[in-house]
Amino acid sequence: MEFNFENPLFERRGPAPFFFVKIDQDVSDLIKIAAKGLSYGWGVIPVTATVGKTTWSTSLFPKDGLYLLPVKDAVRAAEAIEEDQLVQVRMLLGKNSK
Repeated sequence: MEFNFENPLFERRGPAPFFFVKIDQDVSDLIKIAAKGLSYGWGVIPVTATVGKTTWSTSLFPKDGLYLLPVKDAVRAAEAIEEDQLVQVRMLLGKNSK
């Protein structure tokens, strides 16, 4: 199943900085329904995401009833994405969903 959304990139600080795009409630609700049985623990869901010309495999993280899409440093560099910039994402649920 394919999902498309756009939100700003944000940094969540911890032992190391991580960058994410928040997935809105309406899309998060659809993902919860569509992803039953896909999670491999802690509510984490494997996905294949595309931003611009860059596609990568990762996993969505549940947070406060929504999902967060991690955006790798290599993706941010390849697509010249900076914190607070709107990011348009195309995402497919499951591993190797290209």
